[in-house]
Amino acid sequence: MSTISRHLLPDTSVVKSGRLHIGGCDVHELAAQHGTPLFVYDEVHLRARCREAVQAFGEDSVVYATKAFLCTAMARLAHEGGLLLDVATGGELHVALTAGVPARRCVMHGNNKSMRELREAITAGVRHIVVDSFDELDRIDALVAGGLPAPRVQLRITPGVYVHTHEFVSTGQNDSKFGFNLANGDAERAIHRARASTSVDLVGIHCHIGSNVFATANFTKAAEVMVKFCNSTGLAELTLGGGLGVAYLNDEHAPSITEWAAALRTAIAGLAANVKVFVEPGRSIVASSAITLYEVGTIKPIPGVRTYVAVDGGMSDNPRPVLYGSGYEAFVPSRCDDERTQAVRLVGKHCESGDVLISEAVLPADVRVGDVIATPVTGAYGHSMGSNYNKVPRPAVVFVRDGSSRVVVRRETYEDLVRNDVTDSV
Repeated sequence: MSTISRHLLPDTSVVKSGRLHIGGCDVHELAAQHGTPLFVYDEVHLRARCREAVQAFGEDSVVYATKAFLCTAMARLAHEGGLLLDVATGGELHVALTAGVPARRCVMHGNNKSMRELREAITAGVRHIVVDSFDELDRIDALVAGGLPAPRVQLRITPGVYVHTHEFVSTGQNDSKFGFNLANGDAERAIHRARASTSVDLVGIHCHIGSNVFATANFTKAAEVMVKFCNSTGLAELTLGGGLGVAYLNDEHAPSITEWAAALRTAIAGLAANVKVFVEPGRSIVASSAITLYEVGTIKPIPGVRTYVAVDGGMSDNPRPVLYGSGYEAFVPSRCDDERTQAVRLVGKHCESGDVLISEAVLPADVRVGDVIATPVTGAYGHSMGSNYNKVPRPAVVFVRDGSSRVVVRRETYEDLVRNDVTDSV
């Protein structure tokens, strides 16, 4: 099989004498310096995608979906890049505020916000809250009755648009835990209630149809539905969500942020004048900015069956293959020019047969114990969905730029694993 495709690698990637460099740093040397597993992010790539999104959609129109990847360094970078931040929990809001992002540059999401989370968002002064249910309106009523100011809100609408993606990340169909259903009249009832309420300042409506969506036609269909509904309400803001897909495999290609913007502009041509439109990209900002580095620890050929190659990470740093059957590529970054001809199953170190990173991977024929293996396009939903299963410490995260690397999330230690344990005194 061919070498790894360039379009899967971060923007500043170059191969010198067969060795991959990102941000001017030798990737193999990064593994030696910082250990493995390791998330390596191209800071130039991240800033370029933020810039592209702002240029494509306009100032103060892009809301970064922090669930894709969040730490204080990423929150600051997105804010510096002109993006607002979409936070879906009190924890995500805390990280953003700790990073120095003003609350007015944050949007509060979530389908089951607690009283505490709503109180924190309102008290901090977030730009607006995306209200997801009638129960949430009840909670806001109670908080405002208790003395808090009425927040600005958008109502999340379920537009009844099905998209071709994994069912776990499809959100816009009628059968969904998210939002007010347009087809059954809940959306109209929510608009009526919010308008009649003194507890909320209704400013707009919101939708999101799914994650890792490749076909721009899906976005345009949802936008057309939402434009019609928005025009009927006379509201001043419309959020069309995110969910733009990215390529994970050599033979995959996805629309760029700029192409996505062009498709949406066509779809909203009939929107009433002076309506402010927002979008919420996440994966498309961060996914291809990063690779994950592992070290091979075991190679187990089973004649007539397959060869297993086990690395020092797995489902604890990338659960997407287990959750969604997601596909990835793998290669040896110190031998990028080598043809990948050996079929293997790339697995992790966890006590699960299902701990598979790539079911049908191809690697150089001379792959050996001690090699560093890289999986590209791991900048979204790796670090953010990571766990301590089997009490494995979570990996470090480094940003690279101009020949230097900096740790933005340190590697966890064994002490971190017991930090929250309570020891009873006898």
